[in-house]
Amino acid sequence: MNYGYIRVSSDKQTVENQRFEINRFAENEKITINGWIEETISGTKSYDKRELGKLLDRVNENDLIICAELSRLGRSLFMIMEILSVCMKKGCRVWTIKDNYRLGDDIQSKVLAFAFGLSAEIERDLISQRTKEALARRRAEGVKLGRPKGRAASHVKLSGQEKQIAALLKNGVPKTEIANRLGVNRMTLYRFIKSPVYIKNADTE
Repeated sequence: MNYGYIRVSSDKQTVENQRFEINRFAENEKITINGWIEETISGTKSYDKRELGKLLDRVNENDLIICAELSRLGRSLFMIMEILSVCMKKGCRVWTIKDNYRLGDDIQSKVLAFAFGLSAEIERDLISQRTKEALARRRAEGVKLGRPKGRAASHVKLSGQEKQIAALLKNGVPKTEIANRLGVNRMTLYRFIKSPVYIKNADTE
């Protein structure tokens, strides 16, 4: 199966340019597009919360995903590497038009897949290390990190960690993984991110 993947960040943008580019490319390469995936969503949104995640769940070996450029997959290098690593593990090919990128079954792709996986693992370790260092620094500063008394359930474990959560989200770490790292239920994390406490204290810029 050959899929055309199109993503725009807002309703003000049009999918037609990307569709035209993919159709023209497929015609030149004598490829038939069997299905289209179009979505209007920010590339900072975790891929498993997008239509792209559903596509990656169902692709099979030798399937092909064509998109205009790598940035359509995600806005962070970490996220793009993770997506390409998933595709390599499933034997799915990814071709981009503007970047002229080809993820396939050749030795170059296998080397890239190893590099992607290793880079993603290093990035996760660095994020974990920074989180531990931040916690240690807060303890050294006398900040009590336990559950505050009399606080709402959605705040008890996450209060004081707004900047850490914002940094992880900015790096493209899925919310489920963040919740696991912080030892809370994912719904607790979702509620906390929407709370006035988080919005007030998180450094989201």
